[in-house]
Amino acid sequence: MQVPTLVEMLKCGVHFGHRSSKRHPGMAQYIFGEKDNVNIIDLQQTQDQLKKALAMVKEMGSTGKTILFVGTKRQAAGLVKKYAMSCEMPYVDNRWLGGLLTNFKNVIAVPQKLTTLKQQRETGELGKYTKKEQLEFDREIERLELSVGGLEILPRLPDAVFVVDVREEKTAVREANQLGIPVIAMCDTNVDPQFVETVIAANDDAIKSIEMILKLVSEAISAGRAAPKQAEANIRAAGVAAPEKPAKRAADEVAETPAAETPATA
Repeated sequence: MQVPTLVEMLKCGVHFGHRSSKRHPGMAQYIFGEKDNVNIIDLQQTQDQLKKALAMVKEMGSTGKTILFVGTKRQAAGLVKKYAMSCEMPYVDNRWLGGLLTNFKNVIAVPQKLTTLKQQRETGELGKYTKKEQLEFDREIERLELSVGGLEILPRLPDAVFVVDVREEKTAVREANQLGIPVIAMCDTNVDPQFVETVIAANDDAIKSIEMILKLVSEAISAGRAAPKQAEANIRAAGVAAPEKPAKRAADEVAETPAAETPATA
């Protein structure tokens, strides 16, 4: 995946951090300097971090692994949903369900309930209920769709978690850490990066900055998922074309082979 240039990141405001008074000591190494008491992120490091992160998620996508997108604050929620869906990955865009990872077997029953209700509605199984009861089912589906709709395609614990704002999603990060699930995250200058395995130092408040990073991650995952399919298609294409030569050669050999002598009749 092609990493954005420094100019492209500057245009999206990736370099703007928080005010110097809010800087977390752990982010000092990722800060280039200050301007008007605002921390300026070192975009050269951000480029390097993006290369590492994109290579990682691409590899995970190619091996069929699952990456859970998490971003519930106003600026990120819609974008998290958009780009998670574009690469067919689960997401949390409304509210983190406590215990989603650490108590996975029980919590995952909620999105499974949503899937069941939707299937029953589609097949007409809910038609046996009264109109009032059907209306209640519709409202329940809408409520669950809003809260856990992005988790319907999460059959097992994710192999990694991508977080837009570490401070906002501290519960998700903590649960992932407890289970040893790698965390890839956008880290602004006011967060503690020690709990993040792959840090992407970037402005996690500006919509353009969030969208740039999310789009890159989504495209890398999609590219990884497509790689095995493309390789299989190439093998199949080669397999169809390959037999032509041997078949022709075999025919030539038959034509060149002298006919067997017929035994003399008495």
